[in-house]
Amino acid sequence: MATHSTSGSQKHLAVLIDADNAPAAIVEGLFEEIAKYGVASVKRIYGDWTGPQLGSWKKVLLDHSIQPIQQFAYTKGKNATDSSLIIDAMDLLYTRRFDGFCLVSSDSDFTRLASRLREEGLTVYGFGEEKTPKPFVAACDKFIYIELLRDEVASSSSAEIQGESATPVDAAKAPIAAEPKKKPKVPIGFIAKIMDDLADEDGWAHLSALGTNITKLRPDFDPRTHGYKKLSELIKGQPQAFEIQTRNGSGGAAVLYARHRQPGK
Repeated sequence: MATHSTSGSQKHLAVLIDADNAPAAIVEGLFEEIAKYGVASVKRIYGDWTGPQLGSWKKVLLDHSIQPIQQFAYTKGKNATDSSLIIDAMDLLYTRRFDGFCLVSSDSDFTRLASRLREEGLTVYGFGEEKTPKPFVAACDKFIYIELLRDEVASSSSAEIQGESATPVDAAKAPIAAEPKKKPKVPIGFIAKIMDDLADEDGWAHLSALGTNITKLRPDFDPRTHGYKKLSELIKGQPQAFEIQTRNGSGGAAVLYARHRQPGK
């Protein structure tokens, strides 16, 4: 089994990026997201750096201390990058220095790798586009769609440019707002089922435990997909289905509980 971080310390993560299947535009949002889960102790990106197709990645490697790994495309139509990334992942696994891996790709070829890493007791965070095949998504402990990361970076950049100190020239550079994408419906039935399973005799479920169990069943569940920053905000945003309560925990810390509003009550 892997040697894990001591209690209270951050997880050490190995970040492996498939440059052929991940756009450079996500880099800011990607590492901000990874910082929520631990420290990116290793950052490697794989691809054929002799060609022009990875030019956008070349521009950001130094700024984010990402180590490029050269993989020549010996055969047309074959992705040698996958094999190189998988071999490195296994080498890093056996050093027993990491608590988890971040696999950045929309390629289903990494499904078995994710499963193998989890078999060793490591946490696997997947990052890919919404088109990512479901088997790869399901093989990860947590899967984050990179469209969410791009949206957050775009919103942040737009807010900075359009701030009070912005000049007319800066404002003109602000990205033109695209037609807002319709948010998918909140899976109320799915959430309610898990909430009911965790609930005490009065129907209340600890919100943190709720979030953990949701992710176990649906690694790609993310409140941001539905227009909410956090699970608590999503629950509050469905007053017809749920109610939320704040209690005092140990040391006076606030602890959130949620309850499913039963029909007719």
